[in-house]
Amino acid sequence: MAKEELLEFEGTVTELLPDGNFRVRLDNDHEILAYTAGKMRKFRIRTGVGDRVIVEMSPYDLDRGRINFRHKGDTGPRPGGPPRRPPPRRR
Repeated sequence: MAKEELLEFEGTVTELLPDGNFRVRLDNDHEILAYTAGKMRKFRIRTGVGDRVIVEMSPYDLDRGRINFRHKGDTGPRPGGPPRRPPPRRR
C-alpha cells in the first residue's frame, strides 16, 4: 500500500472529547479516536453525539482517524442553545 491510500469507514459519534476530538464507533464495532478535518473546521460544520460520519484512517494506525464528512440527518435544531431569532422586519 502506498502512503497516500487511506481507508474510509462509516460510523457514529458516541462521545465528545476535549480539543475537538471525538469517540467514534465504526459499523464494524471498533471504537476509534477521531478529529475533525480542516475543511469541516474552516466551514464550521458542527458534529454532535449520534451523528453519522465518514472517517478516513491510515493503514498504519487503526486507532485514530479524521472525520471528513458528516451525513445530514433529521436531527433538527440542537438542544443546549437559545432559539434563533427571526430577522428584523423592514418597514
